[in-house]
Amino acid sequence: MTHASTAATPQAGASRPPSPLSMFEFWPGWAFYTPIVLYWILMGLRHGDLSLPTAANPRIETGGLCGESKTDILDMAGDVARQWIAPYTTVATGSTDDEAAATAALARAGLTLPVVLKPDIGCNGTGVKLVTTPRELATALALFPAGIRLVMQRLIPYEHEAGIFYIRHPDEERGRITSMTYKEAPVLVGDGRSTVRQLIDADARTRLVPHLYLPRLGTRVHDILPAGETMRLVFAGNHCKGSIFRNGADDVTPALTEQIDRIMRDIPDFHFGRIDLKFESVAALRLGHGFEIIEINGVGSEATHIWDSRTTLREAYAAQFMHYRETFRIGAKKKKAGWRSAGAFTMLRYWRRQKKLLASYPLND
Repeated sequence: MTHASTAATPQAGASRPPSPLSMFEFWPGWAFYTPIVLYWILMGLRHGDLSLPTAANPRIETGGLCGESKTDILDMAGDVARQWIAPYTTVATGSTDDEAAATAALARAGLTLPVVLKPDIGCNGTGVKLVTTPRELATALALFPAGIRLVMQRLIPYEHEAGIFYIRHPDEERGRITSMTYKEAPVLVGDGRSTVRQLIDADARTRLVPHLYLPRLGTRVHDILPAGETMRLVFAGNHCKGSIFRNGADDVTPALTEQIDRIMRDIPDFHFGRIDLKFESVAALRLGHGFEIIEINGVGSEATHIWDSRTTLREAYAAQFMHYRETFRIGAKKKKAGWRSAGAFTMLRYWRRQKKLLASYPLND
């Protein structure tokens, strides 16, 4: 009997069967990203500006490289784009009654529980919490230090999640999708005999990276799941937090490209980044409807199909180099048009601020 499975997101076709993990999927960050940093420096020297990509999305802090506000990006959406974004509001921690402040903010925005609670400045799914009751809201708010702005976004009812990478040069009328990734949550299936820990150890993938799941499970690792009962191991759709990524390139259609382009052209001077969304079905997504946007990421985002276990190291680096080359090209065009890049010291300042904030956030759901 199979003890663990992924959520039922249909996958694009691929020439290679999936393996539990790719060779480089969980390398230390320094090992995988050192060639990319060197490539960035090379491109910066060639263009005479190490921070040139920050001009690619000039209305966003650092172009969305690091330390940017999620809601500041979403707030730029015009009437067309706003229709596709899941409603949200914000609350700052540190008041005399954070729960009351959050409840009032939800009411003003016309939102009710359940919501997804997450830091307004953050990355990699850090601190993301699913809140379904007032008690869970109070508990989640208490986990954050004072002075943190949090986003409360309506829980999108769709089961499936994807990341779509979008590029449009300033001198191009239309943009294009350069990557699409399906994000799947590992799901344990009980047999009535095995504990949660035993089910994790029995699965070909989760047994290789148990450290991604065990900390958030706590004492539940000793529970025995009844036969047929399921347990989703992670809520945040992020690879480094335990979600499984599958290349969805085969499902990028002209209809989907046209719809994404229509949305993104309604965000002023946005040229490069990834749209994270949830969708009803692959059939609907291919037609360009049946989805809602969670967030929009700038030049610091990745084409996440590289984390499909079927992707080779050569393919991953080729994708990374192509995308960073494009952001330098776009940044150069925007700079020529009169926009300014952030500067290396500003990039460093925002990166240090983000790193400090991430360290203060609680474990994600």
